Amino acid sequence: MRKAGLLLLLILAVPVNASPFLIDIAWADPPTLARPLLNQPLVAQVTATALVFMAPRTLEEVPVPQMALWGLRGVAALDPRLLADLKGGGKSDGTLVLSGPSGRVLLSRPAPPATDATAWGEAIAQVIRAAWDASDQVRHAGTQGIIRSFFDELFNHMDPYSRYSPPREAEADRVRRAGRAGVGLDVAYRGGGFVVAGVQAGSPAAQAGIRPGERLLAVDGASTQGADLQAVAALLAGPERTHVILTLRGRDDRTRSVELERSLIPPETVFVQRAGDLLVLRITGFSRNTGSRLAQELIRGVSDPSPPRGVVIDLRGNRGGVLQQAVAAAAMLQADGVVAVTAGRDPDAAHVFLADGKDLARFLPVVVLVDGGSASAAEILAASLADQRRAVVVGSATLGKGLVQTITALPDGGELLVTWSRVLAPLGWPLQSLGVLPQVCTSLGQEVLNRQLATLARGIQPMAAALARHRAARPPLPPAEALEIRAACPAALGGEADLAAARTLIDSPAAYAAALLALPPGGPARLPAPQSLTPTAPVSN
Repeated sequence: MRKAGLLLLLILAVPVNASPFLIDIAWADPPTLARPLLNQPLVAQVTATALVFMAPRTLEEVPVPQMALWGLRGVAALDPRLLADLKGGGKSDGTLVLSGPSGRVLLSRPAPPATDATAWGEAIAQVIRAAWDASDQVRHAGTQGIIRSFFDELFNHMDPYSRYSPPREAEADRVRRAGRAGVGLDVAYRGGGFVVAGVQAGSPAAQAGIRPGERLLAVDGASTQGADLQAVAALLAGPERTHVILTLRGRDDRTRSVELERSLIPPETVFVQRAGDLLVLRITGFSRNTGSRLAQELIRGVSDPSPPRGVVIDLRGNRGGVLQQAVAAAAMLQADGVVAVTAGRDPDAAHVFLADGKDLARFLPVVVLVDGGSASAAEILAASLADQRRAVVVGSATLGKGLVQTITALPDGGELLVTWSRVLAPLGWPLQSLGVLPQVCTSLGQEVLNRQLATLARGIQPMAAALARHRAARPPLPPAEALEIRAACPAALGGEADLAAARTLIDSPAAYAAALLALPPGGPARLPAPQSLTPTAPVSN
C-alpha cells in the first residue's frame, strides 16, 4: 500500500526594517498613566510568517495584499473609528492608509510589492503601530489580542476550517497530537477500591501480564485508598519513557509490584462484536493504529471456526482523524485501486492514495453504516469502498467534511491551520459539502426503507438516479446544488434500522448486488500523477 501525508512546521525569522511613513496624531485618545508597549517586531514576524506560508498554499489563490487588508480591518474593528484601506492600484500596488474620525489620515505609506509577503509583514506592523498610538481600545487589546483580531478577520473570509490558534491553545493542540503517555490501563471504582477494568492490547500493562479484575492498591507507593478516579488516572499518566510502579492484588489474593515504562497510548478505536452470523466492526475514529487494529480484528473474525457470512463496518458518529489510517483501512478490504485523491495548488498537497494490499475479509459481502455524524476520514473510507464496489453504504447523507489542513508554527508560539487541499472520491466527486450519499437510505422512515429493500431484491436500485447525480458532481459545487443532491437522503443520526438493513442485504444476494452495482462506471478526471505515498507525518482530516 502506498500512501502520503504531510504536516508542515515552518518558522521564519523576518527582519523588521524601518520604512518612512506619514502619521497624523492630532486625533488620539488621551495617554494613560501605565501605557502598554506594542511588540511591533513580533507583529511583523508573525504576520509575515503567516503570509509567506499561506500565499502558495491556500485552496483558492488569494493575493497577499488582500489577505493583509482583511487582517488589518480586523485590527481596525477593535476601534470603530478606525479604517484600514488600500487606495489606488487595486490589490497589487497603491497606498496603504489608516484613517480615523471624519477620514483623518493617521498613516499613509506606499504598499509593498504584491508578491513580497515579508515586506507586507513590516507594513502591517507599521499600520498597527499607528492604530496603537491613536486608540486606547487597540492598546487595551494588547499585542496578542491584536494578532488574534488580525487572524480572526482574515479567516472569516476563508473556509470554515482554516484558523489561528493562540499560544496557549496551540500548546494544548500539540500535546493532543503527540498523544498522552500511559500504561494502557482502564480502572474503575468497585467494592470500595480501584479495579483494573480493561487492559489495552499491546500496551505496557498487557505486556506485563496485568489482567482485568486485579485490584490496584498503589501507584509509586501512593495508596489509591480514598482517592478519586481522576487522581488515580493522573498518577498513571506521565511523560513518555518514564517509569511507574503499580502495586496490585490478584484474584488469588496475592500482592505483587510491577514496574512499567509509560508509552504513548493511542485511543482504542476499533470495537468488535458478533451479531449472529455478522462480524460487526465499529470504528469510532482514526488514530495512528486504527489500520493495524482493523486488520487484527478482520483476520481474527474471518478465521473463527464459525466464520461470518458478512462484515459490517460501523462508521456512525465517527468524526475522522488521521487520513492515512482511513487509506490503510480501505486497503484491508480492497486489494487495489484508488482510495482517495487530494487536490490543491501546492504540489505537495496533490496526491493519489492507492490501495495495494489484500482483501482481509476474504471477499465476504461488506456493508458500511454511516450517518450525519460520519465525517472526514470516515467519509473517505465509506466513499472508497462504495466507489470501488467493495461495499454497500447504508444510512444517511454524511457531514461533508472534505478539506485537508496543513499546520505551521508562528513566532509567537501560536499555530496556523490552513486548508490546502480538497478530497475527491475515486469517481471524482468532492466530499466537501456533498458528503457520502448511501446506496440504501434509512433516514426517510421505515416504510420507505422497506420499499427500497423490496425493490433491491428484484434487482432494481431506487436510488440510482440520485446516486448518478451525486457521483457526477464536480468542484466547485454551489451550496444550493449540494443541498439539493443531499436531500435524496437527509442527514440523520443512526438507529436500529441501519444494522437491520445491513442484515437484509447480506441475507439477500440479489438485493446486495443491485445496491452494489448502482454506481456509475468511470473515474476521476484530471487526477494528479501517482506519487510516492510514504508519509512523512500524519495529516488530519
